[in-house]
Amino acid sequence: MESLKIDIEDQTVQKDTYKIAYLIHFLLGAGNLLPWNALITAIDYFGYLYPEKHVEKVFSVAYMSSSLLVLLVMIKWSNLSRKVSFRGRMNIGFTMFLISLMLTPTIGASRFYVMVASVVICGLADGLIGGSLIGSAGKLPREYMQAIFAGTASSGILVSLLRIITKASLPHTPQGLRTSAHFYFIVSTAILMVCIVCCNLLHKLPVMEQHYKQLQHEHPTSTAKLWDVAKMIQWPALGVFIIYTVTLSIFPGFLAENIKSKVLKDWYPIVLITTYNIADFIGKCFTAMYMVKSVNKATWGCVARLLFYPLFTACLHGPKWFRSEEFVVLLTFMLGFTNGYLTSVIMILAPKSVPPLEAETAAIVMALFLGIGLVSGSVLGWFWII
Repeated sequence: MESLKIDIEDQTVQKDTYKIAYLIHFLLGAGNLLPWNALITAIDYFGYLYPEKHVEKVFSVAYMSSSLLVLLVMIKWSNLSRKVSFRGRMNIGFTMFLISLMLTPTIGASRFYVMVASVVICGLADGLIGGSLIGSAGKLPREYMQAIFAGTASSGILVSLLRIITKASLPHTPQGLRTSAHFYFIVSTAILMVCIVCCNLLHKLPVMEQHYKQLQHEHPTSTAKLWDVAKMIQWPALGVFIIYTVTLSIFPGFLAENIKSKVLKDWYPIVLITTYNIADFIGKCFTAMYMVKSVNKATWGCVARLLFYPLFTACLHGPKWFRSEEFVVLLTFMLGFTNGYLTSVIMILAPKSVPPLEAETAAIVMALFLGIGLVSGSVLGWFWII
């Protein structure tokens, strides 16, 4: 009778009072992608520093490759990674983010490879935080995974709006550009500090305390078992791979460097990146109102995104109306919306399509294929130059 009583008490504890755990997951998701969004949104600043470099494309490959490397290490040596607590991994990752973003404004125009090294540090931190966060959320109710991905999209909107404000508030001179960008990175650093505080509060919530206790009693997953789970979710894994291969081969490099506007000039890439981020956020939030229940339908939706390749090619070489600002903005909105919606659907459904004990492993496998898609998309982005 006593054990039954304890079980009942545990079940009542699992309520997320005032949605605090949801909001913290949302904020941690935002913090996970904040440095990446900070780097790609400041295209005019980096274009001024390194006019001869393909900054966006170099940053994409450096960041995504290092992030994928950490995910592979975490999977290969899962016993080692599990010896460090979830909170410890998150604190290490956010500290790396802070160091990198604080150094970014101090790196001069003659130190491009130092800047790339700073981007690599951000990528390593992203892999550590993203793998830990998604793996942990895989066993929680689906709203926590949705909160993480909605948070990642919100960070894009936040940094885009911040960039627009700082760019518009100061004169477009080398000094004004430098001052606005420095202020921009300082504010981003302050937001990351808030994420560190929230990360350390999360484990103290009753609903999360019980979740982490359950994780402590589980055994690490072997490599063979991991690939068995991968076979069970091979189609959603393929879907998320296609999503990010398509997206990263177009955004941000193609939108920032290849598309030009005589009317908007250097505001054009900022407008397009902001449009994408807003659409991505809407797509990820839309799953809270309506979500496709079939993994197969969602996967076919991912495959259909391959149509963006001929459409964006037409923006460069097609008829005049294809190259108009209105059409490109509309197409960029659709790219962002489908990315956000399908990512949320696939990442929520995949861990729920396997037995509960395999949910965390399924989430990590999905994060791995997402990372592989990011890298392949970053590399494919160079073909627009060719």
